[in-house]
Formats: sequence, structure tokens, C-alpha cells
Amino acid sequence: MSATTRMTAALAALLLASGADAQNRTIRIATLSPLSGSLSSLGVQVRNGTQLAVNEAAPAFAKLGLKVQLVAFDDQADPATGTAAARKIAADRQILAVVGALNSGVTIPASAALQSSRVVMVNSASTANQVTDRGLKNVNRIVPRDDAQGPAGASFIRSTLKAKKVYVLNDKTAYGEGLADEVERSLKAGGVKVVASEGTEEKADFSGVIAKIRLQKPDAIYFGGVYNQVGVFLRQLRGAGVTVPVVGGDGLDSSELSKIAGPGARDVYYTTTAAPVESLPSAQSFAATYRKTFGMAPQGFAVFGYDAARVALRGILAAAKATPNGVPSREQVQSAVRRGTYSGLLTGTVTFNGVGDRREANLYVMKLNGTKATLSATVKVAAPAR
Repeated sequence: MSATTRMTAALAALLLASGADAQNRTIRIATLSPLSGSLSSLGVQVRNGTQLAVNEAAPAFAKLGLKVQLVAFDDQADPATGTAAARKIAADRQILAVVGALNSGVTIPASAALQSSRVVMVNSASTANQVTDRGLKNVNRIVPRDDAQGPAGASFIRSTLKAKKVYVLNDKTAYGEGLADEVERSLKAGGVKVVASEGTEEKADFSGVIAKIRLQKPDAIYFGGVYNQVGVFLRQLRGAGVTVPVVGGDGLDSSELSKIAGPGARDVYYTTTAAPVESLPSAQSFAATYRKTFGMAPQGFAVFGYDAARVALRGILAAAKATPNGVPSREQVQSAVRRGTYSGLLTGTVTFNGVGDRREANLYVMKLNGTKATLSATVKVAAPAR
């Protein structure tokens, strides 16, 4: 072999080694949310909020000789699709944390699939009690549980709307059923009569349900569901002449609700874990950057996606600083995220209890009349002591 050939071979080996080292020092954070399908408007917000957090954190990672990237997975709001994506996440050793999923019905099986690989999840939207009641070490969330959101909704129905009789509906998902159950329990405990409680997977024709509602003549309706289904229900309900208030949870927190409901978007209330951006003075700079980056205004789910990602990224950085070569293990990140205190977030300070619930958070009650949703009340809630 000539000297030139040896030099070329050595240079090639050096470049390969350099590329491999750069690859080994690249850390990824994943999002798991619906990027296609009927709930994509919410899932895209989670992804976009996370992307902004990654962009902002990049210089801090660079100081440790690390590169950070976002990889987004589309779960289509489907448990099977989300679980399959979780297995892909587990197989990619560069992914150290996940923001997601959006839906509780996806979060529950996806987090179980990630448990053995110790990929930490910081959830920005799933409220079902079961998300954290399983006690998984890799699961944390920055939003209140159903057993906080449900009573808040029930209290609003009882104290503000002064309803004496309520018709309760749910969409037969982990999210909708869990929320409706908590509302029903709290209403009964407060002396409000629940005239009926049923689940429906109907998406197009609610005439049968509406006929039963008209027969029962409730003072208010509670629907534990998501905007794409509830919007159709509202349009048909108001079209049938039923004008009583309709209350729901954060699944109604989408600008698409008024578009789907049309003239039915009247006297509608919902509790939401995602603060309206305009109600958070600290979010104005974030909102400007979001508009500039993505060409659209952010909504509450973008704010919570951003904050959840900041929690995950700070946890990774803390673990990296405690690691000699700056590349922490998944187990180190899992532990660091759970025990951290995260101040300066748009939604306030975050700390987690023993099962990964945020210790204190706010819930917001929104009123929708036509196309505009306005803040009606803010309620501070606490997680169960664990």
C-alpha cells in the first residue's frame, strides 16, 4: 500500500470515527400525538410547542458537546398506532424522553410499552386517573387529573349554573368515561340529580340521544368527550331547540369546536388544563415566536407541549451534567425528571409527587358563544398526596 493510499485510508477512518462520535453525542426527544386525523389540530400544537423548546435548549446542550433533536411520531389518536410508535421509540437508543401522548387512551398503553426501556414520558394533556395511578416510574404529567377536573366542572354546574338536574354523556373512551364518572360522582355528592348517564360512540346522528334529553328536561348537560364529536352533537342539539348549557372538559378546547358546531356553539362551557395564551402574560414572547415559526397563533395545547418539553429537556440536562461523558442513560433521565423542580415555566412551577402527578396546577373554565371563547374562572387544584 502506498503512502498516499495509507493516508487516504487513515483520513477515511478518522472521518468515520468523527461521524460516529457525533452520532453518539446526539440526544433525541420524541413527541407522540395525532398529526393526522380528526384530532391533528391539537396534536400538531404539542409537536410545535416541543420544537420551540428544543430550539431554545440547543445552546445549553452544545455547551456539553451534545446535539439535541426532535423526532415526531403520529399516533393518529389510536391506541394500537400509539403503542406501535412507542415500541419504535424504545428501539431508538438516542431517544431519552417523550412528550405525549395527547389522548389518555393512547398514553396508557404507550407508557406501558416504554416502561421496560425506561424512556421517561412527560405528558402535557392526558387527564385520566389511570395514567399515573399505575405508579409507573417513567410517567409524569403537568396537567391535573380527572379527579380534579371533574369536581371543578361539577362545582361550576352546581354553583354557577345553579343546575338541579343534569344529563351526563361520555364518548366511551378512557378520557371521556373517566371525566364523566368524576363529574357524576361530584354532582350527586353535592345534591344535584343526575337524570341519566350514558356513553355513546355516535359521531353523526344524535337524534336518539337528543330525544331522551328532551324527555328528561335537564337544566344542563355534561359531555365527557372531544370537540369533533361534541361539535356535531351541539349543532343537532340546538337545531332541535334544546338551549340548556352544555359543559365539557379540555377535550373541547379547540378552535375547531365552533366551526363544527356552527350555530350550535352557544352557551357552551368547558374546563381546560391548557391556559388561554392571552391569560398568561409570560406567554406573549412564546406566542410571538410561535407565530413567526409556524405561521399561526398558538393555543393552550402548544403552551403545555412547550412546558412539558422544557421539563423533559431540563431533566436530561441535569442528568447529563452529572454524567462524566455528558451522555446520560435513560434510567438517569427518568430519575432526574421525577425529582426535579422546574420554575419559570409559562404555566408556573412544576414538581411531581411520588407517582408523577403535578403537585399544584390551575384549571380554567372557558365560555364559548359563537366563535369566541372567553375565560370565565380560574381554579387552583392539587394532586392527591402520594
